[in-house]
Amino acid sequence: MNPHFLNKRLAHQLGFAGLLPFLLLMLGAWFADTSWLGDFLRGQKAYAMVILSFLGGVHWGAVMLCGTLSLSDTRKALLWSVTPSLIAWIATLSGGFGLGILMGGFIAALEVDKRMFRRYGMPGWLIRLRGRLTVAVVILLAATVIGANLRGA
Repeated sequence: MNPHFLNKRLAHQLGFAGLLPFLLLMLGAWFADTSWLGDFLRGQKAYAMVILSFLGGVHWGAVMLCGTLSLSDTRKALLWSVTPSLIAWIATLSGGFGLGILMGGFIAALEVDKRMFRRYGMPGWLIRLRGRLTVAVVILLAATVIGANLRGA
């Protein structure tokens, strides 16, 4: 089997599997007993923070492996690589706005990825996957916020 096909297939499987906690926590915010609502919101925020931080780490690793980046692109990529973690940290300090900040962080991460993935030499299918996953994450986070607000959080 072609290793590139395996990488693509496995990346898609793992990427979409990573949406399951977002989905389950969103469903909890909509349908579980309201006494659990705060727990579902905290869980959703915590998982989103971890995943957003991971997206920054991808850039750190890519810079370390890519020997063709300019000095300027290397600096930009390394500075960006720690930014999603800082956005996630700010979300912890933002009370009820934390999920909104995280949604903005996911959108920003996708926009940076669109520019930088080509420079790293990553395959085109990867940015398409990232786009689909980002749309899903933002929708699930927004649905969590809406469900929680409608149910009284």
